Amino acid sequence: MVTVQRAQALADDVLFPDASTVDAEGVVPRRHFDLLAAEGFYGLAAPAEHGGPEITLAERSLIFEAFAGGCFATAFTWAQHQGVVRGLATTDRSELRERHLADAVRGKLRGGVSFAGAIPQPPRLHATPVDGGYRLDGEAPFVTGWGLVDVLRLSARHGEMVVDGLIDAAPATGIRVEPLTLVAAQASSTVRLFFDGYHLPTERVLDEVPLADVLAAQSASARLNGAMPLGLAGRCTRLIAEAGRPVAADRLEAERDAVREQLDAAFAESTASGDDSTIAAARADAAELALRAAGGVVTAAGSSALLAGAHGQRLVREATFTLVAASRPAIKDGILTRLAGDSG
Repeated sequence: MVTVQRAQALADDVLFPDASTVDAEGVVPRRHFDLLAAEGFYGLAAPAEHGGPEITLAERSLIFEAFAGGCFATAFTWAQHQGVVRGLATTDRSELRERHLADAVRGKLRGGVSFAGAIPQPPRLHATPVDGGYRLDGEAPFVTGWGLVDVLRLSARHGEMVVDGLIDAAPATGIRVEPLTLVAAQASSTVRLFFDGYHLPTERVLDEVPLADVLAAQSASARLNGAMPLGLAGRCTRLIAEAGRPVAADRLEAERDAVREQLDAAFAESTASGDDSTIAAARADAAELALRAAGGVVTAAGSSALLAGAHGQRLVREATFTLVAASRPAIKDGILTRLAGDSG
C-alpha cells in the first residue's frame, strides 16, 4: 500500500543501505526501481480513477522526502517519472492516455522529463510546425534517466506556446546525446540532448499550452521539488544524532519541520492568489537548510566524514545538487541571499 510509512521503511531498509555504493559505482540497482514499481510508487501522481493512490499533496511530498533521504540518485530519477504520469493523466489526447498511462502507473513503462529547454527566456529548445507535427531544434540541457527510462516527456517553445510531447528515450535521427559528469547523483544517468530537425509527430504531442499557463502552474512542482532537500536534511539530523550530537540534531529537525510547514502554507497561498513568491522563498530555505545539515554531518563525524564512501561527504555533494535542481530565478536569488548571510 502506498503510504508515507511504507516509503520511509523502504528508504531505511533498502535505499539508504545502498546509497554509498550507488554513489561510488554510479549505477542505481535495477531492483530499486523494480521495488518502487511493485509497491505502487510509480503511480504516485496518478488520479485515483487511473489507479493512483488517494493521498494528499502533503503526503506525496513526505514520500519524496523519504526516498530522497534514502538514496538521492534513486529518488531523483524516480521523481521524474511522476511528470510523465501527470502529463498522460491530463492530456486531451485520449489515444496517448489509453496506450500508455496504465503501464506508466504500474511502472511497466518508465519515463523522464525535460522542461528546461522551454521555460527559459530565450528558450533553448524550439518547436516549429511542419506537416504531421513539429520540428525540434536546440537543446534539452538536463535530462535524467537516459538509458534507464523508456520515454521522455519533452517541452519545447513555439512562440508563446509550450509544446509538450512524448518521445522514445533512445538514439534517433535528429538527436545527439552528450553524457554529463555530475558532482552528485551520477547514477541518475543525466545527459544533455541536442536536437537538429527531430520530428515530433502529431500523435505523440501531449499538449500545446500558453507559456503563461505553464509558469502559473509551477507552484506544485516547487512544493514537491522542495521535498528533496528536506529529505536530505532529515537524514542528516538522524546521522548527527547517531554521532552523539542530539541537541544540534533536534534544532535542525525543528527547522526542517518549520520549513515544511512554510512550504505547505506557501503552496496554499499561491494556489489561492496566483502569487508564488512565498513558495520560492520556502524552497530557498529548504536548499539552504540541507546544505547546513549536511555540513553538520561532516562536523559531527569528524575526519572520517571526508573518506570516500562516507555519508558526510556524499550528503554535502547531494545538498549542493539541490541548490540548482529546478531552481527558477526567484529561488536562485533567494538561495544566494541566504548564503550571503541574509535571512531573506
